[in-house]
Amino acid sequence: MKLGAFSVSLSVKDINKSKSFYENLGFEVLGGDITQNWLIMKNESSVIGLFQGMFEDNILTFNPGWNQNAENLDSFTDIRDIQKQLKAKGMNLTSEADETTEGPASFTIKDPDGNLILIDQHR
Repeated sequence: MKLGAFSVSLSVKDINKSKSFYENLGFEVLGGDITQNWLIMKNESSVIGLFQGMFEDNILTFNPGWNQNAENLDSFTDIRDIQKQLKAKGMNLTSEADETTEGPASFTIKDPDGNLILIDQHR
């Protein structure tokens, strides 16, 4: 099962301080909009998202259809197919994508320790 590009979405208190901190670690802005309180940053193949005021806990994020540079892949497994495979394995999702639609969608699942995992397809 291919889940797509991986990143960690961090819930931050002050996006400007967090941006400066991660820049000091060698991260560069890849995307986002700091005026909307979110940035995507990258250091080599490591990708993090900084999100101020959007969610409470940190989230493991996978993006079907993208590579680690947020570039569209020619071929990928649609999020609805991933969701069906997980449900067939008896996994309980905490939110679901509408399987009657196409294009952008997302669903969430928690690991055994309560860590939230977001599968988020943008295309």
